[in-house]
Amino acid sequence: MDLIILLKAFILGIVEGATEFLPVSSTGHLIIVGDLLNFNDEKGKVFEIVIQLGAILAVLWQYRARFSHLLRSLGTEKASQRLAVNLAIAFMPAAVLGLAFHHAITQYLFSPITVSIALIAGGFAILFIEKNLPIEDTHSVDEMDWKHALKVGCAQCLALFPGVSRAGATIMGGLLFGLSRKTATEFSFFLAIPIMFAATGLDIIKSGGLLSRDDIGIFAVGFITAFVSALIAVRVLIRYVSHHDFRVFAYYRIVFGVLVLAYFWPSA
Repeated sequence: MDLIILLKAFILGIVEGATEFLPVSSTGHLIIVGDLLNFNDEKGKVFEIVIQLGAILAVLWQYRARFSHLLRSLGTEKASQRLAVNLAIAFMPAAVLGLAFHHAITQYLFSPITVSIALIAGGFAILFIEKNLPIEDTHSVDEMDWKHALKVGCAQCLALFPGVSRAGATIMGGLLFGLSRKTATEFSFFLAIPIMFAATGLDIIKSGGLLSRDDIGIFAVGFITAFVSALIAVRVLIRYVSHHDFRVFAYYRIVFGVLVLAYFWPSA
């Protein structure tokens, strides 16, 4: 097996896991790093889809006790029922729009230039939101009502544009709608599971014909590294939001976006 290809899979797995749940756009980073590694052909795009499953499983593992309790108590506890309903409500807006415009988005918006612009714009949006935060009125996921869920779900729709960041849209949207930092971050983690499973499943169904047995090693490396790096990123972010705001991610997005724009603009 080609060691260079395995190294590329390892790098992309780390990039996916480390950025999926941070407000910096994992899709944007995968597009850019995949382009730099020359691993952006059709099979490379399928690879990026598959390794997202590793990142999703990291959240399931981190919150395994919470989700186990949710499943066991869904028929008896109102808090579990409310969380399930809120996740369903928040899931719907992006699911409907994503299904309707999936082809157009992948065909016209997935490029380093559009991603870099979205990274920069998203950075300034984070700075604006941090400067104009409302008073927190919801301090745990269990306190959220359907209106909070719907607003966060609508904010998630912005992430259909590559480079915006699903985590960034849902976390910052949650803060803007009165959620505490921990609540917005945890709900973003929980909401990632159904929306990413749906998006990944749709893409695998459409592109599964490109996979072969020879790719098992490459996909396994990317999957495992995505799982491990995502698990680390989730745990670090949970601790980080307890004492810090998100402005550091805004500055990172702006600087990184400018560098990417400068690098790819001459060849655009």
